[in-house]
Amino acid sequence: QVQLVESGGGLVQAGGSLRLSCAASAPTFSTYAMAWFRQAPEKEREFVSTISGSGRDTSYGDSVKGRFTISRDNAKNTVDLQMNSLRPEDTAVYYCAAAFAWNYGARRVGSYAYWGQGTQVTVSS
Repeated sequence: QVQLVESGGGLVQAGGSLRLSCAASAPTFSTYAMAWFRQAPEKEREFVSTISGSGRDTSYGDSVKGRFTISRDNAKNTVDLQMNSLRPEDTAVYYCAAAFAWNYGARRVGSYAYWGQGTQVTVSS
């Protein structure tokens, strides 16, 4: 069982930055691919970014490519999402998710076995 707890959400003006963090309780954290998804009101949950167990490989959704950066610290069991140049359309609840390492690269919600409770990010115009 893996427990995930997100933090770092908040209110920011357009063009600003936020850094989200996800703390995982998993004795073998490096065996999990990690990802961030987001869900805006009345919309489906959307893939944002994923990182491999080693941290060497990353992938991003088209809407955030070049603005967001995912990273992980396997010694601390954390995965972060640095969000720059934020836009009002980035407003959503952001979720941290974990999948077994062989699922690295997956962009489907169903590929991830464990989820955090989410953290709200609101970008004002």
